[in-house]
Amino acid sequence: MGFGTMDRERDWPDAIVSRLQLFVEMIGSAIARTRAEGATREALDEVRRLRDQLQRENISLQQEVKALRGHHLGLVGQSAALRPVLEQVEQVAATNSSVLLIGETGTGKELIASAIHELSPRASRPMVRVSCVAIPETLIESELFGREKGAYTGALSRQVGRFEVAHGSTLFLDEVGELSLEVQAKLLRVLEEKQVERLGSPRSVTVDVRIIAATNRDLEKAVRERRFRDDLYYRLNVFPIRMPPLRQRPDDIPLLIQSFVNEFAKSFGKCIESIDKDSIDALQRYSWPGNIRELRNTVERAMILANGPRLFISPPSLPSNAAAASLLLSDNEREHLRSVLEMTGWRVRGKDGAAEILGLKPTTLDSMMIRLGITPKGKRRDG
Repeated sequence: MGFGTMDRERDWPDAIVSRLQLFVEMIGSAIARTRAEGATREALDEVRRLRDQLQRENISLQQEVKALRGHHLGLVGQSAALRPVLEQVEQVAATNSSVLLIGETGTGKELIASAIHELSPRASRPMVRVSCVAIPETLIESELFGREKGAYTGALSRQVGRFEVAHGSTLFLDEVGELSLEVQAKLLRVLEEKQVERLGSPRSVTVDVRIIAATNRDLEKAVRERRFRDDLYYRLNVFPIRMPPLRQRPDDIPLLIQSFVNEFAKSFGKCIESIDKDSIDALQRYSWPGNIRELRNTVERAMILANGPRLFISPPSLPSNAAAASLLLSDNEREHLRSVLEMTGWRVRGKDGAAEILGLKPTTLDSMMIRLGITPKGKRRDG
């Protein structure tokens, strides 16, 4: 007889009732466990989803913070080529290690040096800058190490050297590859002994200076050719940072353009509401042999000519047959430099000279002309 056929009350034995209660409890526990496991799986899935989302947001936030911090330090850009540089700046800034910045002229090596200094424990004192190519060779030693009155003919007063001025701070040696072998030897001794001797003085002065050097030369090649001391190279090359040229950072060009437009709009008193998209596209396709400095000069010229709220920017002029030109970078670079030189009547130096228009140092342009075989008559130079 089944349970469903019972039409009257019946007394069940305690043993059966106990078994039925146990059975019901087991069924209830199984149902509860199944529900709990399902809820646990859902909770774990939600935790994983939130964790992955948080990781993505954290990575994105870190990149944004670094970009904002870099922008605050004057470093504009978020490209894949620039991000490793910003990470290296963060890594080395807190140390006292020497840093060697390597890259073409105009890539922003001095800005990177300033960023390293500003993020370092030495930031309370100003960074001291020395352009090793701008100071005559006869004066570079006294500029770096100082001199006493009468140390040599024309030394009419005592001069404190840049090393002493930079005591407790950072000394930025720009274009360090231009130093003579004699000055290199004296620089090495100062770095090793942490002491300087002014010209004309036998007394040593202890200095605490962090060195950041920069070069657009291939120092390894210069070492092989015995034009640069290998021991000094190893001293400077503790933490090398290679600056990418602008042609490897096309994604940063719109940001750089906007930054320069904001700068010049303020100084020129002009209101620019928009920048022509075709202009930006053209500037992103251009190879920029003068890098960021050349881009800045190009934007400045466009801002001078601007007479409306919309800014149009033309890339530096190229030869009319540029479309059929060689795709080799060196050939395009050669033609661009030649066109600028012809425009200036082959005048390299001075106001509105080719070097100023290109945003290059005259000595750098001289070197590029030799390397690319550019001469006024169009004849190639040997070597």
